Amino acid sequence: MINLTGNELRKKFLQFFASKDHLVLPSYPLVPENDPTLLLIGAGMAPFKPFFTGKMKPPHLRIATSQKCVRTGDIENVGRTARHHTFFEMLGNFSFGDYFKKDAIAWGWEFVTKELGLHPDKLWVTIHTKDDEAFEIWRDDISVPVERIVRMEDNFWEIGPGPCGPCSEIYVDLGPERGCGKPDCAVGCNCDRYLEIWNLVFTQFDRDEAGNYTPLAKKNIDTGAGLERIASVLQNKKSNFETDLLFPIIEHMEKVAGVKYGASAHTDVSLKVIADHGRSMVVMIGDGILPANEGRGYVLRRILRRAVRHGRLMGVDKPFLTAIVDVVADIFAEPYPDIGEKRAYIKKVIQMEEDRFGATLLQGLDLLNKHIDELKAAGGKTLDGASAFRLYDTFGFPWELTEEILSENGMSMDKTAFDDAMNQQRERARAARSENARIDLPDLTGVINAPVVQDPCADTAKIVVILKDGKVLAEANDGEEAAVILNVTPFYAESGGQVGDAGVVAGPLGKMRVSTAQKLPDGTVYHVGYIEEGTLKTGDTVKVAVEMPRHLATARNHTATHLLHAALKQVVGSHVNQAGSLVGSDRLRFDFTHFAPVTEPELAEVERLVNQAILDNIPVAAIETTQDLARDMGAVALFGEKYGHKVRVVVAGDFSKELCGGSHVGSTAEIALFKIVSEASVGSGLRRIEAVTGGGALEYINSRERILTAAAAALKTRPEELAGKVEALAAEIKEVERELAKANVEKAKGEVQRLADNPVTIGGCQVISAEVAIPDIEGLRNLADMLRDKLAGKAGVIVLGAKQGDKVSLVATATPQAVGLGAHAGNIVKAAAAVAGGGGGGRPDMAQAGGKLPEKLADALKAAETALEGQIKK
Repeated sequence: MINLTGNELRKKFLQFFASKDHLVLPSYPLVPENDPTLLLIGAGMAPFKPFFTGKMKPPHLRIATSQKCVRTGDIENVGRTARHHTFFEMLGNFSFGDYFKKDAIAWGWEFVTKELGLHPDKLWVTIHTKDDEAFEIWRDDISVPVERIVRMEDNFWEIGPGPCGPCSEIYVDLGPERGCGKPDCAVGCNCDRYLEIWNLVFTQFDRDEAGNYTPLAKKNIDTGAGLERIASVLQNKKSNFETDLLFPIIEHMEKVAGVKYGASAHTDVSLKVIADHGRSMVVMIGDGILPANEGRGYVLRRILRRAVRHGRLMGVDKPFLTAIVDVVADIFAEPYPDIGEKRAYIKKVIQMEEDRFGATLLQGLDLLNKHIDELKAAGGKTLDGASAFRLYDTFGFPWELTEEILSENGMSMDKTAFDDAMNQQRERARAARSENARIDLPDLTGVINAPVVQDPCADTAKIVVILKDGKVLAEANDGEEAAVILNVTPFYAESGGQVGDAGVVAGPLGKMRVSTAQKLPDGTVYHVGYIEEGTLKTGDTVKVAVEMPRHLATARNHTATHLLHAALKQVVGSHVNQAGSLVGSDRLRFDFTHFAPVTEPELAEVERLVNQAILDNIPVAAIETTQDLARDMGAVALFGEKYGHKVRVVVAGDFSKELCGGSHVGSTAEIALFKIVSEASVGSGLRRIEAVTGGGALEYINSRERILTAAAAALKTRPEELAGKVEALAAEIKEVERELAKANVEKAKGEVQRLADNPVTIGGCQVISAEVAIPDIEGLRNLADMLRDKLAGKAGVIVLGAKQGDKVSLVATATPQAVGLGAHAGNIVKAAAAVAGGGGGGRPDMAQAGGKLPEKLADALKAAETALEGQIKK
């Protein structure tokens, strides 16, 4: 057995399969591309689903990767077992209709025994119960003893209808000292003695809806081998957490928490949770994921907050997660250098989320602990769903964290009621979002027999497919909405934030108004639109024309987006990265990473830089090159985007270099003018700028000028003097307000004297109860305070009411002497408000209330006097 570091093991695996004619690809981002069925990449084969199904042609029939993966299905077990993780790396070699069982088994065995040096006597093999072919290969070609080949019924991989097949695994026997000691301990036991380190999936069947299995014409191989798991074997560690892929984080946390790994089972769990979750959150943020309340952002938020809680369990009561970024960056410096490059950004995201959660964690824990104490006192075992949801909704507690803490106390939560509350919230969120509607598309495998060509100069094409309501049709008629696929198209399809082209497809017997062009998963362009007249038929030769004014306006906005990105990096900071965009013909929207509003001077400088680049008439060119050369030339790549070996770099001189497949102008001067319309926050650490260019910018400026002119006319001044006129008017208004305030004070003093001269006596108290003409509650309180000062040293009660529009405001005050006799202003005003159709209350010496029935004010004041009489008599 060879002792290898995690980095050495990863490199050895990829080099080995490169020697077997595999194309080695870098890990895909954790965010799946064009796969709405996946929240995050959770397996090595996940990015290659279109290749396995045959919908897309792979770049090579043999591929090898070390794929970043995140799974949270067993998150509660993380830290409590030797192998469970949220983030892990999956070593994989894949064949798409090329080699099959014989080579896959032979190479897997060769790598494990020859390259890693594991002794064959320590290895066991499992196969599917009925997979005699695999059995014979293992027995006859590899010479594994029959007694170490175990047939298992569950060694079959399938997820519903589609490609599926049997599995074969390699297990290593770690020795009886790692086992459970039971006489029947064997491969498949839940103990740690027999560890699976290699899993081969033989995709050889196609399962239909009825459950029938048809042999595939082209069989595939999908290998999965956990990097951390194999590293634990080679490094002779009892758990994955003790390998060099994780243990440096544990060592760091030992110092932070002042604890020692191995000294306590409880602290060991927390150390392992933080080590695992620390890696996960760093890699997830590095791949462009940000904390959120839904989707993959919620997965990140849950992981981060769970790590914070385990820090608190070890007594770490201050923020500690940002320092872990440096440790993770060092661990992954070789395979993922981008983490080190983005460390400042990753730290900022973590800091903001940790601070936000830290501010509410203690409150939430305190509330949850009170619920637990109440349940214990009542002999209960289940926390109601409403309380659990309040913890989630108000305090940001992941429900899984609430459930975990309850479980630690032998309790559970009403998950059904919680889900009901959660679903109601999600429905509200969905109602507020506009969905990106696409035409219902059928499976087109085998329907399109020749590649579809994209040619911006094409003006004639042939209709290959007509689609409507999820079906392939021979024709589409006047008044129908449909989609057509052409053998050649000049239309740009919606991609990378840029909207699709619009235009016309005209045949000999009909015409279609194309509203947008979009892409199938394999890149085929389809044109969505409305048949304006006549009929379009499959096979028709048609004239095609892109709506060029819209296309050119979109191109202006797209190039301007690149210039904006470059200018933001210059002015705001190099940490700025694109986090989403929308490029249309009327405007551009650019989302970017930043943690504070962009100031007015900064926005002005950004706008100046972009317009200067436009004035400089910089040529814009698209260059086809490799990823490595693009990186060397300083081209900007975007978070979460997947790029092939060949990439397209859009270059605007030295000002901007960015990987992009969109439409662009030939020179920056074609943009004509750039104007920022707005800048705002759209989420934690995310800002959004909206801007216009060309004719849109001119119209925006003209509209503002019209508003300015109209405002100047209304104030009888010239536009250039408007600012001074407004300032003068503001000063006049302020002076009038001061004079009005003085008059109100004098009026209030007169009102005070008038009311103070006419008190009534109730039970030894001097009482002033009256309706007054005061416009707001603050003025009413001030008047009551002045009256109370008039009665200083006496037993006095003041009750004032004022009609304010369609409402009533009430205030009551009582001097200390009156309170001593039993007067209570809160109860007095409450009785009055009840008559006036409202409510309120307060302290014995001061209270206020409101009502909805102004016509009942006189009766309300009488009710206040009656309430006071009852108090004094007591």
